[in-house]
Order: sequence, then C-alpha cells, then structure tokens
Amino acid sequence: MTGPESAPITWRKSSASGQNQGDCVEVAFAEVGILVRHSRNPNGPVLSFTHSEWQAFLIGAHNGEFDLPDGAAPQQSQ
Repeated sequence: MTGPESAPITWRKSSASGQNQGDCVEVAFAEVGILVRHSRNPNGPVLSFTHSEWQAFLIGAHNGEFDLPDGAAPQQSQ
C-alpha cells in the first residue's frame, strides 16, 4: 500500500475501539482511497474503498441506515 514514492499512511483509531473486547477499528486516508483494518492485527487484511464509496457509507451511517435492528446486540469478535 505504500511504496518508495508514496507518503506514509497514518492510521486513526475509532474512539469506540476497545470499549468491547475485539472492537478495534482503524481508518487511514490515502491517495488511493480509504483504508480500514483491525488495529489488533495491523499486518492482517485491509479493506479499501474509493473516496466516493466512503462518502456514500458515511451518509448512510449518519442517516441511520446501518443501525442494528431493535433489540439486536452487537456480535463479539472471537
């Protein structure tokens, strides 16, 4: 994701990370797009989204489109 000519990536951890064991999310803004990873596994898989995909997700999240259904509890990571 980085090469000799690219800027270093700065990861930002969610303020909600660590509130529940396993809920550790980090996001980085890169030239290629938005990167998302599990902060407890920094060398693991990374999801990559275009800027327009990320913007569409944020709008949906702000509008409550991804809220858990009533009465549903978040799943704990193993």
